[in-house]
Amino acid sequence: MAETNERTSPAGARLRIRQIASASGRKPDQKATIRALGLGRVGYWRELPDTPVIRGMVRRVAHLVQVETLGAEGDRG
Repeated sequence: MAETNERTSPAGARLRIRQIASASGRKPDQKATIRALGLGRVGYWRELPDTPVIRGMVRRVAHLVQVETLGAEGDRG
């Protein structure tokens, strides 16, 4: 079994992050966070590793994105 610690999620866990609202007219730090997540337009999505850093970024723009937790191989789980 893969090891986990307080800084990592289960081995290979991933998040599918979809932008559901425009960053236009938002605070500059929110726009920057959306860009740092690799998003930029409504409907764009990215699969990123489930780490505390990514979760923190998602928390800052939770009103602009939708998050889905995926299993190790990209399957819903």
